[in-house]
Amino acid sequence: MRLVRQNGKLVGKAKKRALLALAALGVGAVASGCAADPGAERDRGAPAAHGQQPRLAPPAQALREYAQRLRASQAARAAAAKRWGLAKPPLTAPAGPAAKPLLTTRKGFEVRGQAELPPVFTTVPTKDKVVFLTVDDGAEKDPAFLRMMSDLKIPYTAFLSDYLVKEDYGYFKRMRDHGVALNNHTLNHRYLPALSYEAQRREICGMQDVIERRYGKRPELFRPPYGNYNRDTLRAAKSCGVKAVPLWASEGFADRMEWREWDKDLHPGDIILTHFRGREDWKGTMPDMVRTVLKTVTDRGYAVARLEDYL
Repeated sequence: MRLVRQNGKLVGKAKKRALLALAALGVGAVASGCAADPGAERDRGAPAAHGQQPRLAPPAQALREYAQRLRASQAARAAAAKRWGLAKPPLTAPAGPAAKPLLTTRKGFEVRGQAELPPVFTTVPTKDKVVFLTVDDGAEKDPAFLRMMSDLKIPYTAFLSDYLVKEDYGYFKRMRDHGVALNNHTLNHRYLPALSYEAQRREICGMQDVIERRYGKRPELFRPPYGNYNRDTLRAAKSCGVKAVPLWASEGFADRMEWREWDKDLHPGDIILTHFRGREDWKGTMPDMVRTVLKTVTDRGYAVARLEDYL
């Protein structure tokens, strides 16, 4: 049997819907004139015992099992969203691109000799309707935040400063063990343009060393404190092994979003900034912040994707 065709060719989205329908309905194949196909009985598989699903041919069985897993995953996501006080479950991001997009420095963010230095950007070039969540510094070490992000399966990237992280290296190890990438936000969160090249290099390379020693991997991403940098910052970062400098297009708080762009909206590939902060600094907790960000993202039809899958 053949799958549904349009103008003599399989159609991508239609094909996907057809495959899911096959699995959900427990049918071996869908085609025009199916009942007249002499091979139909073979494709359907053997009859089922009373009260059981019919046994299918291996390809159809695989499709049915995939649909069952997909439904179970969606149900678990909806249940997790309800537990964490979200009106709607977050959307699932597509798989990352096979070919990573070419990163360039945002216009107006360049320094002299920028072409030889790590790119500085606020949005990743993509047509996917995804955004990226990043969390800075390391002050608040809320275990509920770790549980929430793991439960909801929301990817995010951390940019850490050692003067805060060293209070509890284990908290961020648990984060790393759940697949979170730990990146560089300097040792002491200094205003870098006021420092000499050598002092900036100590701040950046020193944090590279800490993360590598504590967590086993030398970061390739660096975010300067406050988003401030100069040519020496980028030169120092490059000398320490940094490949890219992601900044942000919007910022999430426990009670609101703030926007860099004039339209106060999300765009494909936007990077969202937030912080490891709680009630001492905000009108709420880190889970409150996650709810604010996810409501904004989901209501506007976006999914949160893993930044490293696109860089």
